[in-house]
Amino acid sequence: MKVVHTIKDLQAELSALKVQGKKVGLVPTMGALHAGHASLVKRSVSENGVTVVSVFVNPTQFNDKNDLEKYPRTLEADCSLLEECGAALVFAPSVSEMYPEPDTRQFSYAPLDTVMEGAFRPGHFNGVCQIVSKLFDAVQPDRAYFGEKDFQQLAIIREMVRQLNYSLEIVGCPIVREEDGLALSSRNKRLSAEERENALNISRTLFKSRNFAATHTVSETQKMVEDAIEAAPGLRLEYFEIVDGNTLQKINDWEDTSYAVGCITVFCGEVRLIDNIKYKE
Repeated sequence: MKVVHTIKDLQAELSALKVQGKKVGLVPTMGALHAGHASLVKRSVSENGVTVVSVFVNPTQFNDKNDLEKYPRTLEADCSLLEECGAALVFAPSVSEMYPEPDTRQFSYAPLDTVMEGAFRPGHFNGVCQIVSKLFDAVQPDRAYFGEKDFQQLAIIREMVRQLNYSLEIVGCPIVREEDGLALSSRNKRLSAEERENALNISRTLFKSRNFAATHTVSETQKMVEDAIEAAPGLRLEYFEIVDGNTLQKINDWEDTSYAVGCITVFCGEVRLIDNIKYKE
């Protein structure tokens, strides 16, 4: 496995591999890697001749500077994990490499990017689209892999690829959870032992709500989740929405869609955690 820090070096390595006819898979990450990321990398390795993993904490997608500063950076440990997973190349650029000048491009994919995370984190998805499009341009992969934990992000990236006519396949991969149900996240490293225990109420509530939904309406299911999180110690609900999994718009009735997903964001102490559950697919 090679680690490169510039687009020029990345493309030099890739061009030699592409000449051999190898398909290229890309796994964009912000580092602080865990088993969820590893599952994406292993999937890419199994489906492509070459897997590139980018490790870059992208400043343009943070609308909270404090959150950006506290985001864990663990490149050495990340590289050890990636080598075990079979990645061929790690692309770990500096901010100046990715943004030699400010990126003023504006991406708009309403209504996908105006609800949920889009409403609570203005500018976030614009930053995501800036960096992901830069990575697509630099790597020119055949496939790119994203986790379904960032459900809204995945939908927006699919739409960006469609509108900008990128000739690559976007592969969505299932949420990976700890044995006790907690969705894996780089942010989990910031939780104290007590906070981590409290955070388990997020996935527990979502799992219960899936059974509850079988015999209750959308609004009753929504209220059940909101009330459960409200009553749980140490948690503060930012939003819970039950949406059409393709359009990300709220549904009023289970019959409104064949693909219903519940998306949640909760503060556990100061740490903002997201999760989702599929009710119909």
